[in-house]
Amino acid sequence: MSDTPRAERKKQRSLSPIWIVPLVAVLIGAWMIYDNLSKLGPSITLVMDNAEGIEAGKTLIKTRNVEVGRVERVRLSDDLQHALITARMSPQAENMLNDETRFWVVKPRIGREGISGLNTVLSGAYIQLLPGSSEQPKRRFQVLEQPPVAPPDAPGLRINLISQVGTAVSTGDPVSYQGYTVGRVEHSEFDPEKREMQLRLYIQSPYDVLVTTTTRFWASSGIDMRLDSQGFRVNVGSLESLVGGGVTFGVPENTAMGHKAKPNATYVLFADEESANEGSYEQYLEYVLLVDDTVRGLEPGAPVEYRGVRIGSVVSVPWHFTAPQPDSLSRFAIPVLIRIEPQRFDNTTEIIDTKAWYARLNRMFGHGLRASLKAGNLLTGALFVDLNFQKDAEPFKAMTFVERRVFPTTTGGFAQIEQKVSNLLDKFNNLDIEPVVNNLNSTLVATQQTMDKINRIAASVDALLADPATGELPANVNQTLRQLSDTLAGFAPDSEGYNELTQTLSRLEQLMADIQPVIRTLNDQPNALIFDRTPTQDPQPRAAK
Repeated sequence: MSDTPRAERKKQRSLSPIWIVPLVAVLIGAWMIYDNLSKLGPSITLVMDNAEGIEAGKTLIKTRNVEVGRVERVRLSDDLQHALITARMSPQAENMLNDETRFWVVKPRIGREGISGLNTVLSGAYIQLLPGSSEQPKRRFQVLEQPPVAPPDAPGLRINLISQVGTAVSTGDPVSYQGYTVGRVEHSEFDPEKREMQLRLYIQSPYDVLVTTTTRFWASSGIDMRLDSQGFRVNVGSLESLVGGGVTFGVPENTAMGHKAKPNATYVLFADEESANEGSYEQYLEYVLLVDDTVRGLEPGAPVEYRGVRIGSVVSVPWHFTAPQPDSLSRFAIPVLIRIEPQRFDNTTEIIDTKAWYARLNRMFGHGLRASLKAGNLLTGALFVDLNFQKDAEPFKAMTFVERRVFPTTTGGFAQIEQKVSNLLDKFNNLDIEPVVNNLNSTLVATQQTMDKINRIAASVDALLADPATGELPANVNQTLRQLSDTLAGFAPDSEGYNELTQTLSRLEQLMADIQPVIRTLNDQPNALIFDRTPTQDPQPRAAK
């Protein structure tokens, strides 16, 4: 039993060397996963209204044409109103993601500036990233429908405009100065509570110096045609504004340039250039005209002129029509609210003394200053308010209408013409027409008799002309003229008749010379032909005393 072999027990190792290979593989895989994760950039979410052209795993995110991310997932939002895009960014793009970062889709577009994005026809659409300079990080962004006008840190000036509803201005429209594009509309939004449009403008450098504190902005509609009391006017803008509109600005004529505008300053956007110029007169005096004539053709904005010089504008026609009127005036007068704008006289931006101006106008009322309606355009019937002095104006007593001072008025040109025509018709009605008609009948009878005599004379003349002897009269006259011509030809200088006549005249002249002594003798002594001529004694000289 003792010779039976026994098994020998040996202590084995706890870990076999064969496990080294998978362990190394696991470590390498972990390192690769760590390395891969460490190189992954942040994940962002993009919100879009429409994910047209966006594909998961294919659509790239670029900035300056360099890939900085890729779309990983495209899905709908929980409320099904938007498309949510999950994108993985590269690590170098992490510093670009902040509050001022902008995203938009680059694809073929046809706009007012031309055609863009044609390079995506073959390669497909991609998302463009515009880095921001803010220090506040952000991971969720709203994708813009249109590319931004300029980067947030672009040199220039950004200002705000407020306009009424209906102004045709939208994002991307040009901002021009005297026809030259100097900026763009960055953003447009409608505020339903205030019922106004809020616009954000970018004026690029170096043109930002053109915007000052006295600058006025107005909408450019391309073609502006007007036919009003000031005539027919046509203004044509640039081709781009002709197609889609835009914004134009400038400083009103005879107005100081003012100081350079501050960033984020707020201005009012006027409907047109005329409204912008009128809006520069912020200080004014309000008066009410109580017009007894018709106001047809008088529109708000019509000029108020003094001897052809515009000094104000019409504000409202009619104004508080149902309000009680002063007892001294007709209850059927039409109230018209006007503004007298003293800034038109000296174009000053300083505060005017309204009390002094009211007092000055009151003194002018005492000297006969009156307002009347006159035709500014006979084609359209547009009226304007004319101020002038009337010599025989009735005294005016100061009064008010709905807490506004009343400006004295007089009848306008059309009313005066109508009154004159009415007076003329009254005079015609008061005339005693019967004697005039009787005299007119007598005159017509005499005229008829005269016409009968003229007709008889004309008949006699016709009979005379029809007589054959009258027809021969021209031939007889011609024969007589020929005979007279032949007779006169016989007395030509070289004819015998002329010579004989000359000799006869010479003999007659000699005879007259010979007979002159006889005539003198007969003058001295008429009886000398019968008696001898009485001899005369020789004169005796007188002796000296």
